[in-house]
Amino acid sequence: MASKRGVPVTNISMHYTYVLLSKKDNKLYTGYTNNLKQRIRKHSSGQVISTKARLPIQLIYYEVCGNKKDARAREKYLKSEMGKRYLKNRLRNYFENL
Repeated sequence: MASKRGVPVTNISMHYTYVLLSKKDNKLYTGYTNNLKQRIRKHSSGQVISTKARLPIQLIYYEVCGNKKDARAREKYLKSEMGKRYLKNRLRNYFENL
């Protein structure tokens, strides 16, 4: 099936790559999920081991991907040195106003 623009319509399952800032230690946490609101609630309520000791946290960035594989790849990239540099440049104004 195709849309009006000729782009195939498929069942897209949204996945999110996200970055959290710990207000306790000012460090970043990067992850991915298929339900961003629920995942942020879990982080904020201390249900995620990786961020439990770093509360409170704040969502500072997210991207939407059309599938899990792309979201995982993006997470891996954002955790790399090049990805960290990308985030630093992308969020420059945010970090300057902390």
